Amino acid sequence: MTSLLSRRTAGAGPGAGEEPPVRRRRNAMHASEGRWGYLFLTPWFIGLAILTAGPMLVSLYYSFTDFSLLSSANWVGLDNYERMFTEDDRFLSSVAVTLTYVFVSVPLQLAFALMVAVLLNRAMRGVSAYRALYYLPSLLGGSVAVAVLWRQVFGREGVVNVVLRGLGWENPPTWIADPDFALWTLILLRVWEFGSPMVIFLAGLRQVPAEYYEAAHVDGASALQRFFKITLPIITPVIFLNAILQLIGAFQAFNSAFIVSGGTGGPSDSTLFYTLYIYIEGFTSFRMGYASALAWVLLGIIALFTAINFALSRFWVHYEDGGR
Repeated sequence: MTSLLSRRTAGAGPGAGEEPPVRRRRNAMHASEGRWGYLFLTPWFIGLAILTAGPMLVSLYYSFTDFSLLSSANWVGLDNYERMFTEDDRFLSSVAVTLTYVFVSVPLQLAFALMVAVLLNRAMRGVSAYRALYYLPSLLGGSVAVAVLWRQVFGREGVVNVVLRGLGWENPPTWIADPDFALWTLILLRVWEFGSPMVIFLAGLRQVPAEYYEAAHVDGASALQRFFKITLPIITPVIFLNAILQLIGAFQAFNSAFIVSGGTGGPSDSTLFYTLYIYIEGFTSFRMGYASALAWVLLGIIALFTAINFALSRFWVHYEDGGR
């Protein structure tokens, strides 16, 4: 008891409650690192404010005006949004085309990417070269050059029709000039850009414990059973990530529709993507206020479908920690 009181008395002397020197130096070092971190992030914050947040706020204001590039902006309230949903048939066409493009191309692209990833996940000679080769379309697929090439490939005298004529089809359609087929050529181009999700799938497949496959093999499970009972459930978080990324990217697709249709969305608005319609309204018709309203509606559509996917993910995405 006496020794305890002595220790308490000693602890209550001068300097009691002060941090030890080692902890003070560590805290000072962490504070210094934090300041340097914010200093290096300053250019990014400046870019975010000037190039992203600022233009977004300006476009939000313009969406309530009749601003054009040729005259000043006048406040019109919700007129742009009202016109969009009640009078603009091309707006509805662009929504229908974009939704078709998104909900057909994204599942096909993910399925194809997963199939190639499963094949490349097997031990084989030159697998690194194959991975680089298959990733290449993702680097080139969104470029203007590939869209131009795509237009030539599916033109009247393109490679596709030359092959079809060689197979006996005397008069194949001009795929990009036919309203029944033009959109499907763009969907095919989107599926061809499977490299990026394939790389993410490969990373996910590498995380599946080999013990699970060994135990299933001992139990006599077939390759398909191992894929559907082990692989697919374990990589559902990776599938979900890829689905969100590709969904957002598909809603923002622009280059392919612009090049293939010549910037018109034709033939008969069959390739009128939503982003292309925003461009036409803003930079062809000079209705910047209306184009701004279209852009904000697109933001809302993407946010809505992303939220729906997150809400539905709890029914099919499995996390090892239960999603906590």
